Amino acid sequence: MIATNLGLRGIPGSHHVQFIDAVRRDHAEVEDRVRTNKVMGLRNLPSKTWTVNIGWVLAANLAADIDAWARLLGLHDDAELARAEPQTLRYCLRHLPARLVSHALGRIVKISATWPWMKAFLTCWKRLCPLPTPT
Repeated sequence: MIATNLGLRGIPGSHHVQFIDAVRRDHAEVEDRVRTNKVMGLRNLPSKTWTVNIGWVLAANLAADIDAWARLLGLHDDAELARAEPQTLRYCLRHLPARLVSHALGRIVKISATWPWMKAFLTCWKRLCPLPTPT
């Protein structure tokens, strides 16, 4: 017998342990996203005024969405980085010792040859660049 306060009376199968476990796992995923958003900037609101903080919350949520889409579309087959924390991705991919150079033939990314995550970055870059610009 399991005692819970989920309030799922009348839903077929809601009294089964597997159903309750699935509901709790889904809630854990939500809590993980909230924790990730806090790391991306929601923890530190810059002002005491509401209007400034609205812009900050919007920017922090956009950063978290871009992070999630980059993982989903660019790093889906890299076991280490696909489920990595934002701090790990910041260290591995975003603080990359590289330069972006414009040339007549297009853009060239010059990356240090000794950087251990060079292949993962280039794979992600090649997957994300051909995506169409959102309208």
